[in-house]
Amino acid sequence: MRLFKGSRQLHVWLVILMLTLSALTVMGCTSDKESTTEAFAPKQGDLTLVVGAYSVAKDAVEEILPLFAAKWKADTGQTLVFQQSYEASGTQARAIAGGFEADVTLLAMEGDIEKLVKAGLVQPNWKEHGEGGMVTRSVVALGTREGNPKGIHDFDDLAKPGVKVLYPNPKTSGGAQWDINAIYGAGLKQSEELKGAKDPAIAKAFLESVHANVESLDKSGRASMAAFEYGVGDVIVTYENELLARIAKGVKYEVIIPKNTILIENPAAVVDKYVDARGTREASEALVNYLVTPEAQKVFAKHGFRPVNKQVYAENESRYPVPAGLFDINYLGGWDEVRGTLYSKRGIWYQVLAGI
Repeated sequence: MRLFKGSRQLHVWLVILMLTLSALTVMGCTSDKESTTEAFAPKQGDLTLVVGAYSVAKDAVEEILPLFAAKWKADTGQTLVFQQSYEASGTQARAIAGGFEADVTLLAMEGDIEKLVKAGLVQPNWKEHGEGGMVTRSVVALGTREGNPKGIHDFDDLAKPGVKVLYPNPKTSGGAQWDINAIYGAGLKQSEELKGAKDPAIAKAFLESVHANVESLDKSGRASMAAFEYGVGDVIVTYENELLARIAKGVKYEVIIPKNTILIENPAAVVDKYVDARGTREASEALVNYLVTPEAQKVFAKHGFRPVNKQVYAENESRYPVPAGLFDINYLGGWDEVRGTLYSKRGIWYQVLAGI
Protein backbone atom coordinates (compact mmCIF):
# COMPACT_ATOMS: atom_id res chain seq x y z
CA MET A 1 0.00 0.00 0.00
CA ARG A 2 2.83 2.36 0.89
CA LEU A 3 4.58 1.48 -2.38
CA PHE A 4 1.38 2.30 -4.28
CA LYS A 5 1.02 5.63 -2.44
CA GLY A 6 4.68 6.48 -3.07
CA SER A 7 4.34 5.56 -6.74
CA ARG A 8 1.28 7.77 -7.01
CA GLN A 9 3.15 10.69 -5.41
CA LEU A 10 6.08 10.16 -7.77
CA HIS A 11 3.68 10.15 -10.69
CA VAL A 12 2.11 13.42 -9.56
CA TRP A 13 5.52 15.06 -9.23
CA LEU A 14 6.52 13.84 -12.68
CA VAL A 15 3.31 15.33 -14.16
CA ILE A 16 3.98 18.66 -12.41
CA LEU A 17 7.55 18.64 -13.71
CA MET A 18 6.38 17.94 -17.27
CA LEU A 19 3.76 20.71 -17.12
CA THR A 20 6.36 23.15 -15.83
CA LEU A 21 8.79 22.27 -18.63
CA SER A 22 5.96 22.61 -21.18
CA ALA A 23 5.04 26.03 -19.83
CA LEU A 24 8.67 27.17 -20.02
CA THR A 25 8.89 25.88 -23.59
CA VAL A 26 5.73 27.79 -24.58
CA MET A 27 7.06 30.96 -22.91
CA GLY A 28 10.28 30.55 -24.83
CA CYS A 29 8.40 30.15 -28.13
CA THR A 30 6.15 33.13 -27.58
CA SER A 31 9.10 35.35 -26.82
CA ASP A 32 10.70 34.32 -30.11
CA LYS A 33 8.88 36.00 -33.02
CA GLU A 34 10.31 33.63 -35.63
CA SER A 35 9.21 30.55 -33.69
CA THR A 36 5.73 32.02 -33.19
CA THR A 37 5.39 32.72 -36.90
CA GLU A 38 6.41 29.19 -37.78
CA ALA A 39 4.02 27.72 -35.24
CA PHE A 40 0.94 29.64 -36.38
CA ALA A 41 1.57 30.45 -40.05
CA PRO A 42 -0.27 28.48 -42.76
CA LYS A 43 1.64 25.73 -44.52
CA GLN A 44 4.23 26.90 -47.00
CA GLY A 45 2.57 27.99 -50.23
CA ASP A 46 -0.82 28.60 -48.59
CA LEU A 47 -2.50 31.99 -48.64
CA THR A 48 -5.14 33.27 -46.24
CA LEU A 49 -7.85 35.58 -47.56
CA VAL A 50 -9.98 37.49 -45.07
CA VAL A 51 -13.56 38.04 -46.23
CA GLY A 52 -15.83 40.52 -44.46
CA ALA A 53 -19.42 40.33 -45.73
CA TYR A 54 -22.90 41.47 -44.82
CA SER A 55 -24.99 38.87 -43.01
CA VAL A 56 -27.58 38.12 -45.71
CA ALA A 57 -24.88 36.93 -48.12
CA LYS A 58 -23.49 34.35 -45.67
CA ASP A 59 -25.03 31.14 -47.01
CA ALA A 60 -24.16 31.87 -50.64
CA VAL A 61 -20.63 33.09 -49.92
CA GLU A 62 -19.83 30.06 -47.77
CA GLU A 63 -20.74 27.88 -50.74
CA ILE A 64 -18.85 29.96 -53.30
CA LEU A 65 -15.50 30.25 -51.50
CA PRO A 66 -14.59 26.53 -51.78
CA LEU A 67 -15.40 26.66 -55.51
CA PHE A 68 -13.06 29.60 -55.94
CA ALA A 69 -10.37 27.90 -53.85
CA ALA A 70 -10.55 24.83 -56.11
CA LYS A 71 -10.19 26.99 -59.22
CA TRP A 72 -7.32 28.95 -57.68
CA LYS A 73 -5.57 25.70 -56.75
CA ALA A 74 -5.96 24.38 -60.29
CA ASP A 75 -4.70 27.63 -61.82
CA THR A 76 -1.83 28.41 -59.44
CA GLY A 77 -1.13 25.32 -57.35
CA GLN A 78 -1.67 27.43 -54.24
CA THR A 79 -3.98 26.38 -51.42
CA LEU A 80 -6.28 29.11 -50.16
CA VAL A 81 -7.52 29.39 -46.60
CA PHE A 82 -10.38 31.74 -45.70
CA GLN A 83 -11.19 33.69 -42.58
CA GLN A 84 -14.80 34.89 -42.74
CA SER A 85 -16.82 37.50 -40.88
CA TYR A 86 -20.54 38.20 -41.36
CA GLU A 87 -22.22 41.27 -39.87
CA ALA A 88 -24.87 43.83 -40.68
CA SER A 89 -23.53 45.84 -43.62
CA GLY A 90 -23.06 49.12 -41.79
CA THR A 91 -21.44 47.35 -38.85
CA GLN A 92 -19.09 45.48 -41.19
CA ALA A 93 -18.09 48.66 -43.02
CA ARG A 94 -17.33 50.40 -39.73
CA ALA A 95 -15.27 47.41 -38.55
CA ILE A 96 -13.16 47.47 -41.72
CA ALA A 97 -12.72 51.24 -41.48
CA GLY A 98 -11.72 50.73 -37.83
CA GLY A 99 -8.95 48.24 -38.57
CA PHE A 100 -10.51 44.84 -39.36
CA GLU A 101 -8.15 43.81 -42.15
CA ALA A 102 -10.52 42.24 -44.66
CA ASP A 103 -9.01 41.58 -48.08
CA VAL A 104 -12.40 41.41 -49.80
CA THR A 105 -15.73 42.80 -48.67
CA LEU A 106 -19.28 42.14 -49.85
CA LEU A 107 -21.67 44.77 -48.55
CA ALA A 108 -25.35 45.52 -48.90
CA MET A 109 -25.04 48.81 -50.71
CA GLU A 110 -22.72 51.07 -52.64
CA GLY A 111 -22.81 53.68 -49.88
CA ASP A 112 -21.00 51.36 -47.47
CA ILE A 113 -18.19 50.79 -49.99
CA GLU A 114 -17.96 54.56 -50.50
CA LYS A 115 -17.37 54.95 -46.75
CA LEU A 116 -14.27 52.79 -47.22
CA VAL A 117 -13.21 54.88 -50.21
CA LYS A 118 -13.44 58.04 -48.08
CA ALA A 119 -11.44 56.28 -45.36
CA GLY A 120 -8.63 55.67 -47.88
CA LEU A 121 -9.00 51.88 -47.78
CA VAL A 122 -10.61 51.23 -51.17
CA GLN A 123 -9.56 52.87 -54.43
CA PRO A 124 -12.13 55.08 -56.20
CA ASN A 125 -12.01 52.79 -59.27
CA TRP A 126 -13.45 49.80 -57.35
CA LYS A 127 -16.35 49.53 -59.82
CA GLU A 128 -13.95 48.21 -62.46
CA HIS A 129 -14.37 44.78 -60.87
CA GLY A 130 -17.58 42.76 -60.84
CA GLU A 131 -20.51 44.06 -62.92
CA GLY A 132 -19.92 47.76 -62.38
CA GLY A 133 -18.84 46.80 -58.87
CA MET A 134 -22.05 44.83 -58.24
CA VAL A 135 -22.20 41.07 -57.74
CA THR A 136 -25.89 40.44 -56.92
CA ARG A 137 -29.29 42.06 -57.28
CA SER A 138 -32.62 41.66 -55.54
CA VAL A 139 -35.78 43.65 -54.82
CA VAL A 140 -37.43 44.70 -51.58
CA ALA A 141 -40.29 42.27 -50.98
CA LEU A 142 -42.83 41.43 -48.30
CA GLY A 143 -43.00 38.09 -46.53
CA THR A 144 -46.11 36.88 -44.73
CA ARG A 145 -47.18 33.80 -42.86
CA GLU A 146 -48.48 30.87 -44.88
CA GLY A 147 -51.80 31.72 -46.49
CA ASN A 148 -51.23 35.49 -46.04
CA PRO A 149 -53.76 35.72 -43.17
CA LYS A 150 -53.57 39.53 -42.95
CA GLY A 151 -54.27 40.00 -46.67
CA ILE A 152 -51.05 41.84 -47.48
CA HIS A 153 -50.71 42.79 -51.17
CA ASP A 154 -48.66 46.01 -51.22
CA PHE A 155 -46.84 48.51 -49.00
CA ASP A 156 -50.17 50.27 -48.32
CA ASP A 157 -51.38 47.23 -46.39
CA LEU A 158 -48.54 47.58 -43.89
CA ALA A 159 -50.26 50.65 -42.47
CA LYS A 160 -53.53 48.84 -41.71
CA PRO A 161 -54.60 48.70 -38.05
CA GLY A 162 -53.44 45.55 -36.29
CA VAL A 163 -50.71 44.65 -38.81
CA LYS A 164 -47.35 44.09 -37.06
CA VAL A 165 -44.39 44.88 -39.32
CA LEU A 166 -40.72 43.91 -39.08
CA TYR A 167 -37.67 45.48 -40.68
CA PRO A 168 -34.16 46.05 -39.28
CA ASN A 169 -32.50 49.25 -38.10
CA PRO A 170 -31.06 51.38 -40.93
CA LYS A 171 -28.43 52.73 -38.54
CA THR A 172 -26.71 49.33 -38.55
CA SER A 173 -28.20 47.49 -41.52
CA GLY A 174 -27.75 48.21 -45.21
CA GLY A 175 -30.72 45.95 -45.85
CA ALA A 176 -32.86 48.20 -43.68
CA GLN A 177 -31.84 51.22 -45.72
CA TRP A 178 -33.01 49.42 -48.85
CA ASP A 179 -36.30 48.70 -47.05
CA ILE A 180 -36.78 52.34 -46.03
CA ASN A 181 -35.74 53.53 -49.50
CA ALA A 182 -38.34 51.20 -51.04
CA ILE A 183 -41.19 52.42 -48.81
CA TYR A 184 -40.26 56.08 -49.18
CA GLY A 185 -39.86 55.64 -52.95
CA ALA A 186 -43.25 53.94 -53.16
CA GLY A 187 -44.65 57.03 -51.43
CA LEU A 188 -43.01 59.24 -54.06
CA LYS A 189 -44.53 57.07 -56.80
CA GLN A 190 -47.96 57.49 -55.23
CA SER A 191 -47.49 61.26 -55.07
CA GLU A 192 -46.64 61.29 -58.78
CA GLU A 193 -49.84 59.39 -59.54
CA LEU A 194 -51.87 61.83 -57.43
CA LYS A 195 -50.22 65.14 -58.27
CA GLY A 196 -48.12 64.51 -61.38
CA ALA A 197 -44.86 65.17 -59.53
CA LYS A 198 -42.85 63.82 -56.63
CA ASP A 199 -43.95 65.17 -53.27
CA PRO A 200 -41.57 64.41 -50.37
CA ALA A 201 -44.25 65.36 -47.83
CA ILE A 202 -46.59 62.65 -49.12
CA ALA A 203 -43.71 60.14 -49.20
CA LYS A 204 -42.75 61.01 -45.61
CA ALA A 205 -46.36 60.61 -44.43
CA PHE A 206 -46.50 57.24 -46.16
CA LEU A 207 -43.32 56.10 -44.43
CA GLU A 208 -44.68 57.33 -41.09
CA SER A 209 -47.89 55.34 -41.54
CA VAL A 210 -45.93 52.13 -42.13
CA HIS A 211 -43.40 52.74 -39.37
CA ALA A 212 -46.20 53.24 -36.86
CA ASN A 213 -46.88 49.50 -37.14
CA VAL A 214 -43.24 48.35 -36.80
CA GLU A 215 -42.86 45.78 -34.03
CA SER A 216 -39.06 45.94 -33.61
CA LEU A 217 -35.89 47.23 -35.25
CA ASP A 218 -33.28 44.46 -35.39
CA LYS A 219 -29.56 44.85 -35.98
CA SER A 220 -29.48 43.16 -39.40
CA GLY A 221 -31.67 41.67 -42.10
CA ARG A 222 -30.71 38.19 -40.96
CA ALA A 223 -31.62 39.03 -37.33
CA SER A 224 -34.95 40.42 -38.49
CA MET A 225 -35.66 37.21 -40.40
CA ALA A 226 -34.76 35.13 -37.34
CA ALA A 227 -37.21 37.15 -35.23
CA PHE A 228 -39.94 36.65 -37.84
CA GLU A 229 -39.33 32.90 -37.86
CA TYR A 230 -39.51 32.92 -34.08
CA GLY A 231 -43.05 34.26 -34.43
CA VAL A 232 -42.64 38.03 -34.11
CA GLY A 233 -44.77 40.13 -36.45
CA ASP A 234 -47.25 39.49 -39.28
CA VAL A 235 -45.18 40.70 -42.22
CA ILE A 236 -41.48 41.30 -42.83
CA VAL A 237 -39.97 43.84 -45.22
CA THR A 238 -36.81 42.24 -46.56
CA TYR A 239 -34.79 41.13 -49.55
CA GLU A 240 -36.65 38.87 -51.96
CA ASN A 241 -33.67 36.49 -51.83
CA GLU A 242 -33.99 36.05 -48.06
CA LEU A 243 -37.55 34.78 -48.48
CA LEU A 244 -36.77 32.57 -51.48
CA ALA A 245 -33.82 31.01 -49.65
CA ARG A 246 -35.95 30.17 -46.61
CA ILE A 247 -38.77 28.78 -48.78
CA ALA A 248 -36.20 26.54 -50.52
CA LYS A 249 -35.40 25.13 -47.07
CA GLY A 250 -39.03 24.29 -46.42
CA VAL A 251 -40.22 27.34 -44.50
CA LYS A 252 -43.81 28.25 -45.44
CA TYR A 253 -43.91 31.88 -46.49
CA GLU A 254 -45.86 33.92 -48.99
CA VAL A 255 -43.75 36.34 -51.06
CA ILE A 256 -45.38 39.59 -52.16
CA ILE A 257 -43.58 41.88 -54.61
CA PRO A 258 -45.04 45.40 -54.21
CA LYS A 259 -46.14 47.24 -57.34
CA ASN A 260 -43.64 50.03 -56.60
CA THR A 261 -40.42 48.75 -55.08
CA ILE A 262 -36.69 49.29 -55.40
CA LEU A 263 -34.04 47.34 -57.28
CA ILE A 264 -31.33 46.30 -54.82
CA GLU A 265 -27.73 46.13 -56.03
CA ASN A 266 -25.07 44.63 -53.78
CA PRO A 267 -21.37 45.43 -54.31
CA ALA A 268 -18.08 43.70 -53.62
CA ALA A 269 -14.65 45.27 -53.49
CA VAL A 270 -11.00 44.62 -52.78
CA VAL A 271 -9.84 46.52 -49.69
CA ASP A 272 -6.72 47.94 -51.34
CA LYS A 273 -4.86 49.16 -48.28
CA TYR A 274 -5.05 45.78 -46.58
CA VAL A 275 -4.30 43.57 -49.60
CA ASP A 276 -1.20 45.60 -50.38
CA ALA A 277 -0.02 45.30 -46.79
CA ARG A 278 -0.74 41.57 -46.68
CA GLY A 279 0.42 40.68 -50.22
CA THR A 280 -2.95 39.25 -51.25
CA ARG A 281 -3.95 41.55 -54.13
CA GLU A 282 -3.81 39.01 -56.97
CA ALA A 283 -5.99 36.43 -55.22
CA SER A 284 -8.34 39.08 -53.83
CA GLU A 285 -8.98 40.66 -57.23
CA ALA A 286 -9.46 37.19 -58.70
CA LEU A 287 -12.08 36.41 -56.05
CA VAL A 288 -14.09 39.58 -56.74
CA ASN A 289 -13.98 38.85 -60.48
CA TYR A 290 -14.98 35.23 -59.82
CA LEU A 291 -18.14 36.37 -58.04
CA VAL A 292 -19.70 37.38 -61.38
CA THR A 293 -18.76 34.19 -63.28
CA PRO A 294 -21.57 31.80 -64.24
CA GLU A 295 -20.36 29.27 -61.66
CA ALA A 296 -20.63 31.72 -58.75
CA GLN A 297 -23.76 33.42 -60.08
CA LYS A 298 -25.59 30.09 -60.19
CA VAL A 299 -24.89 29.70 -56.48
CA PHE A 300 -26.21 33.20 -55.81
CA ALA A 301 -29.33 32.35 -57.86
CA LYS A 302 -29.77 29.15 -55.87
CA HIS A 303 -29.90 31.31 -52.73
CA GLY A 304 -32.54 33.61 -54.23
CA PHE A 305 -30.43 36.50 -55.52
CA ARG A 306 -31.13 37.99 -58.96
CA PRO A 307 -27.94 37.31 -60.96
CA VAL A 308 -25.96 40.15 -62.53
CA ASN A 309 -24.55 37.71 -65.08
CA LYS A 310 -26.87 37.98 -68.11
CA GLN A 311 -26.58 34.30 -69.03
CA VAL A 312 -27.47 33.08 -65.54
CA TYR A 313 -30.24 35.67 -65.21
CA ALA A 314 -31.80 34.46 -68.48
CA GLU A 315 -31.75 30.89 -67.15
CA ASN A 316 -33.63 32.00 -64.01
CA GLU A 317 -35.77 34.86 -65.36
CA SER A 318 -39.07 33.08 -64.73
CA ARG A 319 -38.33 33.08 -60.98
CA TYR A 320 -38.03 36.85 -60.81
CA PRO A 321 -41.15 38.88 -61.67
CA VAL A 322 -40.45 42.50 -62.59
CA PRO A 323 -42.94 44.79 -60.80
CA ALA A 324 -44.65 47.49 -62.86
CA GLY A 325 -43.23 50.36 -60.81
CA LEU A 326 -39.71 49.04 -60.21
CA PHE A 327 -37.25 51.89 -59.59
CA ASP A 328 -33.59 52.09 -58.63
CA ILE A 329 -31.57 54.32 -56.31
CA ASN A 330 -31.30 56.99 -59.01
CA TYR A 331 -35.07 57.59 -58.74
CA LEU A 332 -34.33 58.86 -55.23
CA GLY A 333 -31.46 61.02 -56.49
CA GLY A 334 -28.58 58.57 -55.91
CA TRP A 335 -26.86 57.55 -52.69
CA ASP A 336 -25.46 60.98 -51.86
CA GLU A 337 -28.93 62.51 -52.07
CA VAL A 338 -30.46 59.63 -50.10
CA ARG A 339 -27.92 59.93 -47.29
CA GLY A 340 -28.59 63.64 -47.01
CA THR A 341 -32.38 63.54 -47.41
CA LEU A 342 -33.23 60.40 -45.47
CA TYR A 343 -30.38 59.46 -43.14
CA SER A 344 -28.65 62.68 -42.06
CA LYS A 345 -29.04 63.89 -38.48
CA ARG A 346 -32.09 65.94 -39.43
CA GLY A 347 -33.17 63.67 -42.29
CA ILE A 348 -36.62 62.28 -42.98
CA TRP A 349 -35.96 58.91 -41.37
CA TYR A 350 -34.88 60.47 -38.11
CA GLN A 351 -37.87 62.84 -38.21
CA VAL A 352 -40.06 59.76 -38.55
CA LEU A 353 -38.36 58.13 -35.56
CA ALA A 354 -38.75 61.27 -33.48
CA GLY A 355 -42.34 61.83 -34.56
CA ILE A 356 -41.67 65.33 -35.93
